[in-house]
Amino acid sequence: MIRSWQRLNNASRKWLWVLVIIGIVTSLPVIYQRVETESSSNKVEFVFNYRGLLEVASYQANPSAYMDEQLDRLKKAGVSTMAMFESTLDELSKARRIMVFSALDAAKLNQSVISPDGNYTYIAFTSNDNEQQLRPMIEDAFRKLDVPVTDWKYQDHSGLVIGMGMEEAMLKPMQLDPIAFAMLRDKGFHILPRLSDNVPYNQEEMDKELAFFAENGINRILFDGESVKGYQDNEHLNSLQGFADLLNKHKIGIAVIEGLKEPQKGFNKLAYSIDYNVVRLHSISDTDASDDKATLADRFVLATKDRNIRMIYMNASPSKDPAKAAVTNPIDNLIDSLQAPGAKAVERIQNNGFELGQAEAFTIHHSDWQTYLKAVVVLGGVAFIALLVSCFLPSLTLATLIIGLIGSAGLYVLKPVLYEQALALGVAISAPTIAVVLAIRKVKELQGKHLKLSTGRRLTHTIVLYVKTAVLSLAAVPFVIALLNNITYSLVLTQFRGVALLHFVPILLIAIYVFLYLGDSVFQELRNWMKMPITLIWVVAFAVLGVAALYYLSRTGNSGTLLPGEAAFRSFLENTFGVRPRNKEFLLAHPLFIVGIFAAFRYRWALYAMVIAVMGQLSMVDTFAHIHTPAVLSLIRGVLGLGLGLVVGLIAVLIWQIIERCWDKWSPRLLKL
Repeated sequence: MIRSWQRLNNASRKWLWVLVIIGIVTSLPVIYQRVETESSSNKVEFVFNYRGLLEVASYQANPSAYMDEQLDRLKKAGVSTMAMFESTLDELSKARRIMVFSALDAAKLNQSVISPDGNYTYIAFTSNDNEQQLRPMIEDAFRKLDVPVTDWKYQDHSGLVIGMGMEEAMLKPMQLDPIAFAMLRDKGFHILPRLSDNVPYNQEEMDKELAFFAENGINRILFDGESVKGYQDNEHLNSLQGFADLLNKHKIGIAVIEGLKEPQKGFNKLAYSIDYNVVRLHSISDTDASDDKATLADRFVLATKDRNIRMIYMNASPSKDPAKAAVTNPIDNLIDSLQAPGAKAVERIQNNGFELGQAEAFTIHHSDWQTYLKAVVVLGGVAFIALLVSCFLPSLTLATLIIGLIGSAGLYVLKPVLYEQALALGVAISAPTIAVVLAIRKVKELQGKHLKLSTGRRLTHTIVLYVKTAVLSLAAVPFVIALLNNITYSLVLTQFRGVALLHFVPILLIAIYVFLYLGDSVFQELRNWMKMPITLIWVVAFAVLGVAALYYLSRTGNSGTLLPGEAAFRSFLENTFGVRPRNKEFLLAHPLFIVGIFAAFRYRWALYAMVIAVMGQLSMVDTFAHIHTPAVLSLIRGVLGLGLGLVVGLIAVLIWQIIERCWDKWSPRLLKL
């Protein structure tokens, strides 16, 4: 009975491979539709923070002239859009449209003693035109907050008294500054409104505001703060759906800011309700705006090409520089990053196939038949995982397939997103592990024949295994793409979890295989390792490996620390090849695989190098797990890494061959001494 079960498990492997191949073929139409989606939007929009520019201008000798000059320079450099926050008394004051006084200031102006009551805010309009445009807006905003507003006069200027303390009144949001809005539109800028959720939601007023936006060519808004418009009142007003209906009515989309620590509350629900009329936005902070112009340009180019970014948002603020005895700002640096020699971000972005214009959301290509194809892909994915189990526990191959299919059906019904991610992770781990295991088995098979291979044949076998292993590792890619083919991954509204496991588990499994499965018995090898005495050298080695492992895992995310000179080297690779291959692939893992296999045909211990070499295989798969990176670009990156890795690997083989021949020549003489 046991032998029959074992034979059945062994025979099933062939059919499991058939299922894997069917899964790959079935995934191809899904992959094609993803590529169609990714190529449906090619307009890049440069946005500048108007509030920051206003603050910079407020420090100049002639703020109005300075503002006018900088707007012209930014427009010429390629900035087509100005981001406008909801106006505040503070912003209107910096724009010199109003003067704001506290109760103490008002008392001094009237040459009187401040009253113990009435901690109010006093406003004086600086011109009749400003009063006509701003008075209704200010009165309306504060009366909606149940704050009394009355007339006031300062010398010959009309004004208002707001029944609220100055510090708080200066923060209250109002409509966009209509005077600035008209001025920016006259200069040819598009407007990107930044709406907050700090005041009670009103559907009728929101409808009027969005209608005004649509009339003025605004097709996208950006949220300010930790939540989207309508989130605070959603529980009792269903305001998120109401706001979504208005966005759809006026054909206005939204933008998602890349790299936020926490997503803006309500964003995912709102995005779903507007059919993902969303674009990704990369923000340059005030601090980063002072970086070297070439570094900034590289960021702009990489963001648009590598991460599906379609809006670049630039901030600028004044800063006091005691060394220069001046108030400085990064506007010149930002403009240089777009156009100056040595940077030329705009030109490079256009050379990559993009054009400047108002950012557009991706046109989602997702046919109904994808659901049926995914079912076949799931079957192939479970078969792939069963093949991995067969490499270590052959008797559980069929059991894994059966349990996997049953579990898949249940988990898909209960938690489909979790299920798709878990299966994609399982396949991503399985493919590179199986590929390296099969390469090790092939070397062991040739070792068992006790053939004395020539250098040429060793090299030929090595290159063939290198290509076969890479192809088998990349067999996971169609499954990952098909299972995670959802616009929410491209927009990073949903993230693929388990990247750390993908970077760690294949290394662990290959280590287990190399240390325990290459002998006559797993248990015998385990006993041999357990009996080995622990020396100081072993302790030091484990400590070094532990530190290296922690550093390696820290590099799996976006917050890892770069080595000295690595940033410059990355920039060189990017500018040389157009797509940057991963350093750990072509400088370490791929060359180590080549020289390790080459050496293993003569020295059995060289197979231990596969524990590290598998990093290159899993890294290629991991590249495609970054769904916000275009699939075609990920393929180019992987193939380029393989090609450069082969070149570096052949150089390493040449060096190894020299060392090997020197050892063959000099070791007999050393033994005689």
